[in-house]
Amino acid sequence: MMKRDLASGSLLIAGAAAGVLVMALHPTAHGLMNAESGPHLTQLNVMVHGLALAATPIVFLGLLGLWRRLGPSGLATAGLVAYGWGCVAVMSAAVASGFVSPGVIARIVAAEGSRMPEAFLLYTGLWNQGFAKVNVVATSIGILLFSVTILGSARLAAAVGVLGAVVSALILLLFFVGHLKLDVHGFGIVTFAQSAWLIW
Repeated sequence: MMKRDLASGSLLIAGAAAGVLVMALHPTAHGLMNAESGPHLTQLNVMVHGLALAATPIVFLGLLGLWRRLGPSGLATAGLVAYGWGCVAVMSAAVASGFVSPGVIARIVAAEGSRMPEAFLLYTGLWNQGFAKVNVVATSIGILLFSVTILGSARLAAAVGVLGAVVSALILLLFFVGHLKLDVHGFGIVTFAQSAWLIW
C-alpha cells in the first residue's frame, strides 16, 4: 500500500509539474505567425503539446491512486470520472493547438494572401477553446468532488480538501460569470492553481 501511494504521489507531482512547464513555455498564436520566430516557436509548440499529451494520463493514473487511497465512494468515483472527462477534452485541445494549428499556419504562409487558411486557423482555435472550456469545468468539478471526499475522511489532511474546494469553486465561479478567459494566460492560471493542489 505504501509503495502504491508513493507511486501515485510521484505520478501526480510529475504530471502537474509537466503541466506547469507546458504553460510556462506555451507560445502564443501571434508568435507562431511571426516570420522570424515562427519556425522556432512551431517546433516548441509541437514539443510542449506533446508533453501535455504525455502528462495527462500520468495525472489520471495518480488520481486513480488517490481514489484507491480514499476508499472507493460515490463522490470519489464521480470525481475520478469528471476529471477523466476533462482529460479527454484537454488532449483534444492539445492536438488542435499543437498539431493541427501549425499545419494551418504553414498553409497561411504559403498561400500568400488567401483568406481561406486564416478561416481554418480561426476554426481550429474555436475547437481548441471549446475543448479547453470542457476541460476546465470537468477537472474543476473532479477536484471539488475529490476535495469534499477528503474533508469527509481522515485519510488525508483536511487542508488539502479545503484548498481543492476553494480553488475549484473559485475557478468555476470565475468561468461561469465570464471573468476567466481561456487564452494562454487564463488557462495558465487554471493549470497553476490545479497543479498546486495535485502536487500537495
